[in-house]
Amino acid sequence: MPDAGYRAGFVSFVGRPNVGKSTLTYALVGQKVAITSSKPQTTRKAIRGIVHEDTGQLIIVDTPGIHRPRTLLGERLNDLVQTTLSDVDVIGLCVPANEKIGPGDKFINEQLDHYPRAKKVAIVTKIDAAPRPTTAEQLAEVQKLREWDLIIPVSATSSIQLDILVRELIALMPTSEPLYPADAVTDEILEDRISEYIREASLEGVHDELPHSIAVTIDDMIEREDKDILEIFANIFVERDSQKAIIIGKGGSRLRDVGQQARIPIEKLVGKQVFLSIRVKVAKDWQRDPKLLGRLGF
Repeated sequence: MPDAGYRAGFVSFVGRPNVGKSTLTYALVGQKVAITSSKPQTTRKAIRGIVHEDTGQLIIVDTPGIHRPRTLLGERLNDLVQTTLSDVDVIGLCVPANEKIGPGDKFINEQLDHYPRAKKVAIVTKIDAAPRPTTAEQLAEVQKLREWDLIIPVSATSSIQLDILVRELIALMPTSEPLYPADAVTDEILEDRISEYIREASLEGVHDELPHSIAVTIDDMIEREDKDILEIFANIFVERDSQKAIIIGKGGSRLRDVGQQARIPIEKLVGKQVFLSIRVKVAKDWQRDPKLLGRLGF
């Protein structure tokens, strides 16, 4: 039974692409609940990762990035971000220590004014990649952006100050009973996690436009009775035939690589050997088509 000072609530990390939001979530939760990639708009759903401490529970909501939308998919992702940020208790703006604050950071910081309910925290990430004077300079620049409830420098990859970040974030949460069971690490369903691992593998090494055009669905998952094997039948959807050719690669070589890369985290997740069958299909301009967006889970 939690004591009277127990706190629990929701935090969402925002920031430009590749500032370390999903990596930070991964490090705090202790296992991978959100895929990571240097490509913009990698995260497409509000994924919850749960951190358990004696003093409280931190539910991290990893959302799509705040951006200027160019497609119907972009508009729907922005709507999802707005709904999520309106409900969380704390918003953490992530700014890397080793990159100067630019227009993108300032734009996202301005958007935070639309969410007066949430407390605002600045998290200076990647401090292991910057000399101390540079980090100190960045902390001073971040301080100029607004009145923050907390400013904290961290490194997710080197686990620097993560314990302090968790402690301080929990302290900003409302007093509450635990919101999730003690063994929960995410509320995302298994099929969604598997499809995200396949999408992550397919994002590696593709050019800038293609990542937005990739969506993954799971047709079926079958437990083989004779062997301890899970059969997974998945589809990678793209928008054009030329993109299909890129994903498949010469003689199917790239698609084989995608399958091999995706199987590693999937097998770790399900705790058994996996047979993974992936088909690549074209859904023309699905990012702009309301019916296709619905079919693909958006």
